[in-house]
Amino acid sequence: MPHATLDPATVGVLGVPNYTHGIASAGTTRWLHLSGQVGLRPDGSVAADALGQCRQSLANIGALLEAGGMAAGDIVHMRIFLIDRADLDALRQARGEFLGDRKVASTLVYVSGLVDPSWKVEIEVVAAK
Repeated sequence: MPHATLDPATVGVLGVPNYTHGIASAGTTRWLHLSGQVGLRPDGSVAADALGQCRQSLANIGALLEAGGMAAGDIVHMRIFLIDRADLDALRQARGEFLGDRKVASTLVYVSGLVDPSWKVEIEVVAAK
């Protein structure tokens, strides 16, 4: 099922990679809502750096999408919680690696902290197929 991006000329352009203001899904749709994923590896460890945590968060999302019969191309919304503005470039790099040229509706929120003080990022996604 195709997803169409919504970026009308009447809404300001943010110029952010992998970003669109909205996604429209048509037809009979199966939805998958994933809980926020952090950079927790299967062995319970966490990378010390933001890039490693962002990559692992997205790898966890990829594994959950696969378990749900979906893939990154089915993501329609991403909500990202980041604790340090200095980690934005790491997030964008990891997100670009994960999504390629795919655009998704997204929200980025800077927060004072996450449940575990070693976590630097948490990412939620909604996918539709």
